[in-house]
Amino acid sequence: MTSTTTGDTSAPPRRARLSDPGYQAFLVLRTAFTVAPVLFGLDKFANVLVDWPGYLAPWIDDVVPGSAQAAMYAVGVIEIVAGVVVAVAPRFGGWLVAGWLAGIIVNLLTIPGYYDIALRDFGLLLAAVALALLARGRHGDARS
Repeated sequence: MTSTTTGDTSAPPRRARLSDPGYQAFLVLRTAFTVAPVLFGLDKFANVLVDWPGYLAPWIDDVVPGSAQAAMYAVGVIEIVAGVVVAVAPRFGGWLVAGWLAGIIVNLLTIPGYYDIALRDFGLLLAAVALALLARGRHGDARS
């Protein structure tokens, strides 16, 4: 007589996934692109890390209503939402963060002296694309 338990059948695949370098890379990127946008988004309200309004290109400040700090509040909300989306739907969230970073890069390239930060953000954009592609390889499962 044989018996099966549902708890024992899921353990080996879970351990196998955790030993897969591709899955490990997925988890690292998913964690980074969940935590970083949320923390940076929250800091838009406190300006502890940096004076965020200084990173807003003057032409964008002229286009958006209100002050540069008010624009940073909106940016903060968007970044927090993006981090949450990465946490629950990394296949979509990776592309969302990549698109957001593309906008940030355009903003930074129009401010003299911020090219190094734009280059760094381009590397982050590529990492966000890698996250989206890895998530697709995991069938977009939020529990992956």
